[in-house]
Amino acid sequence: MDDLFMKSMLADYSADTLKGIHNFIPDKEPKKYLYDLISDYPNRGGKGFRPGLCIATTVAYGGKKEDASHSAICLELLHNAFLVHDDCEDESYIRRGKPTLHEMTNKAIAINLGDAMQALALQPLIKNQQTLGDKVALSIYSEIQHLVLESVEGQAMELGWRKDNVCNLKECDYLQMILKKTCWYTCIHPIRIGAIIGSKGKINPDIFNRLGYFMGTSFQIQDDVLNLVANEDKYGKEICGDIIEGKRTLMLIHLLENCKVSEFKKIKKFLSFPIIARKHDEAIEILHLMHHYESIEYAKKISKNLAGAALKEFYTVFSRLPETKDKTLIESIILYMINRDY
Repeated sequence: MDDLFMKSMLADYSADTLKGIHNFIPDKEPKKYLYDLISDYPNRGGKGFRPGLCIATTVAYGGKKEDASHSAICLELLHNAFLVHDDCEDESYIRRGKPTLHEMTNKAIAINLGDAMQALALQPLIKNQQTLGDKVALSIYSEIQHLVLESVEGQAMELGWRKDNVCNLKECDYLQMILKKTCWYTCIHPIRIGAIIGSKGKINPDIFNRLGYFMGTSFQIQDDVLNLVANEDKYGKEICGDIIEGKRTLMLIHLLENCKVSEFKKIKKFLSFPIIARKHDEAIEILHLMHHYESIEYAKKISKNLAGAALKEFYTVFSRLPETKDKTLIESIILYMINRDY
């Protein structure tokens, strides 16, 4: 399966999920400051990995894509709720090529909107009880609860590091944070939930944890790299935004471990200022240092290695399943990560 076909399948699954999201948005007041805004981020598009992985794994394990629709809707609503809150916490200006919701409205409205999206995400889980039965629906609910807790724990780690200006982190600290913040809700749980649905609750979902970890970490590192090297129109977020926001990316950690003492002090001082006081030209200087110390190339290499490990894990876990488009879709997502163009 080539990239074009992969993106087409993901787009189809995302479109079905988006229709479902619209069906769960209440047609009542207040509209202007709440319900009319719910679909804004989902309507902006995205890669669709989460609903795609959930639906594809369901079908690969013998289920129907309709069986996974409510879980996919829940996952996508939670994802976009996290984005709304993350943008507020990071003081970001751009999301998917447009102003962030708190820039369009204000932080108070955006935070309340994110809360509403999380509440609406529970409704599809109730529908699962009617379509999948009590046992499977309860299993999915437990997966979602774990997903949310891991995600907020990972976010708390990163926000805490930024608050206290922690600059002595190691690669293992980053990987633990990404496991919690990204991997569980981007890859591990979507695959686990899909397999639970497709197998009617008969499978042990823990067999997918390593696969989802390798995929999610590779994806996040690549996303962090793109924030530094991609075309802004193509990427959809402000370039060098992660540096200005003080995110402890693998590149920043590698730089801080390898730069001169004088450079370390200068970077730490830059990160000690409030985000609004951090100058873009100083962020560019830090980016140049990342290039000088080959921090970006190092991160790319780690990402490729993790994607390769994910592919090996995929062949181990999925080898006994029949060859289908949905099984191949999961494989192609991993191959896309390996061959991704920066």
